[in-house]
This record gives sequence, structure tokens and C-alpha cells, in this order.
Amino acid sequence: MDPEIAALATTAGSTLVGLMTTEAWQSARQGVVALWRRAVPERADGVDSSLEAAQEDLVAARGTGDEETVAELTADWQGRFRRLLVARPDLAAELRALLSLPEPGAAAPVTTTLTQTARARGNARVYQAGGNLTVREDGGRGPEQQ
Repeated sequence: MDPEIAALATTAGSTLVGLMTTEAWQSARQGVVALWRRAVPERADGVDSSLEAAQEDLVAARGTGDEETVAELTADWQGRFRRLLVARPDLAAELRALLSLPEPGAAAPVTTTLTQTARARGNARVYQAGGNLTVREDGGRGPEQQ
């Protein structure tokens, strides 16, 4: 099997299960069902039902700390995606886009680490931010209120 297909299936399965407890779940679910409907129409309704059941199982498992069920659900969807991609490797780009996965060989996102240290003594003030910061020393009144 193509290692790229195996890696994509593994990542897609993990990502899909991760999305099951987010606001993006319904959109991801609809996209996966649509993908199956185009690839294997006769299985699309079954995939939809399986996704619904998997999401319910995941919510219950996370609620009780049942990591074994989480791992089983992840492995199940990794296997489903692997089988789909083996049969239809032309769907790889669409699956990546659907789950917002990077293209193979794409540069990793740049991360910035910011460390801030401050010491204030007496009546001194310290203002720190990792982005924009507005400090008003006028008691909260803007220029229009002075």
C-alpha cells in the first residue's frame, strides 16, 4: 500500500473522531457522507448511520473517561478511510480538503514562542501582551470625554 495513502487514512480517521465533539462536526459529517455518496453510493446511508452512532459513542466515552472506546472509534474510521482510499486514491485531495489536512510535503506552520517576564515594585505597573494592547491612563475617559 502507498505510504501516503496509509498516512492520510490514519490522519483523517483521527481528525474525524476529534471533530465529533466540536461545532464543526455536522459540516464534517455531511462532507464525509457526500464523499462516500460519490465514491460508493450504496454505502453512503450506512456511513451516515455509523457516523451518528460513533459520535454518540464518543460523547459517552469521553464523559466516562473511556479511552479504549475512543481508540477503537479512531481505529475504525482510520480503517474505513484506508479502504476507501485504496479503492479510490483519486479521492485523497478531496478528503484532505474536507478535513482541512495539509498536503504531503507541505511546510509545517510557523510557530512562535513568546516568553515574557516582568517584575513590578512599589506603585509600578507592568503591561504585557502577546499582541495588541491599549492602555488608558486617563481613568477610562477617551479624548472626547475630557
